[in-house]
Amino acid sequence: MHKTDKTDKAVRARLSAWVGGAVRTARRDAGMVTSEYAMGIVAAVAFAVVLYKVVTSGAVSAELQGIVKQALDARM
Repeated sequence: MHKTDKTDKAVRARLSAWVGGAVRTARRDAGMVTSEYAMGIVAAVAFAVVLYKVVTSGAVSAELQGIVKQALDARM
């Protein structure tokens, strides 16, 4: 057996152990549980409400309308 054969086997063994460990971890941690989904949805809805309030506020709305009007009035 050559030295490169031993090295190849060692590399394959390490790679196999690393990939096998990653697969086991992925199976163990496959996804969120129901409570995590619920908290994620609550956080997303809260962020959407805050964003909606900011965008529909008077100052931001007027600024956005000004930007759109300026873009529509631009010469090509």
